[in-house]
Amino acid sequence: MSRRWRAVLIGACLVAMALLIALDRGLLASRARGTAAGGRQSAGRDSARYHGKTFTVVHIVDGDTLDIDVADGDAATTRIRLLGIDAPETRGNEGAPAFFASEATAFVRTLVEGADITVYLNEAGDSRGKYGRLLAYIEMSDGRFLNEVLISEGYVYADLRFRHSTYQRYRQLESSARALRKGLWSEVSREQWPAWRQRMRGN
Repeated sequence: MSRRWRAVLIGACLVAMALLIALDRGLLASRARGTAAGGRQSAGRDSARYHGKTFTVVHIVDGDTLDIDVADGDAATTRIRLLGIDAPETRGNEGAPAFFASEATAFVRTLVEGADITVYLNEAGDSRGKYGRLLAYIEMSDGRFLNEVLISEGYVYADLRFRHSTYQRYRQLESSARALRKGLWSEVSREQWPAWRQRMRGN
């Protein structure tokens, strides 16, 4: 093959590659726009269905997760992950509960199991977490918010990984509980903190 034809062939290959890359980027951008639009539509549906509405708690999963009596897709109930907090895991290292997990779950059970609660979504952010659970603030019948009570009494950690509308308030509530050595803060060691918390500096 002559040098001329070889140069033409190489040039044609480069043009083809450039076209494929441009098409691929266009498809990715289109998918990203579609995903964002789908997320906004999902958040809109969740807001209309749940925000400011009252439901009954039918099951306590753990210190930051519960089920309410309304269907969610194919599920008979809707699972809610309490926004802005992180409870000790009921299945920690090697399957054993993390420090204070049982106490946190039991405390939530005494407060809201079988009770009517009102759901509020974080309207500035996503309505769902990565596992499809509804992210929400829960107002109890006495007007207090379950999320705040759990932090104030030292049963959970303020979740500092994600910003939300009450992020700074939750940090302050945790600092107060920690200073007063309430709940888990009376005995917990740094090694017993959640893994994400151990990785954060200045906490």
